[in-house]
Amino acid sequence: MDPANENKPMASSGKCPICGKPAALEYRPFCSKRCADVDLNRWLSGTYAIPAVDDPEDRGEDDREDAE
Repeated sequence: MDPANENKPMASSGKCPICGKPAALEYRPFCSKRCADVDLNRWLSGTYAIPAVDDPEDRGEDDREDAE
């Protein structure tokens, strides 16, 4: 075993969702801090979004009172 590589984290078996390179344990599931930051920027800028659909059956009693 090479002592110079002893402290480096080994890559996990997954691939980085941003660039496809092997993921690094330190930044998992990403390969680097750069890819982790790219993903964070996409969430913060609204590129990624979870769609919401209002279901009339899910309305609570408080909502029904406001509608009357």
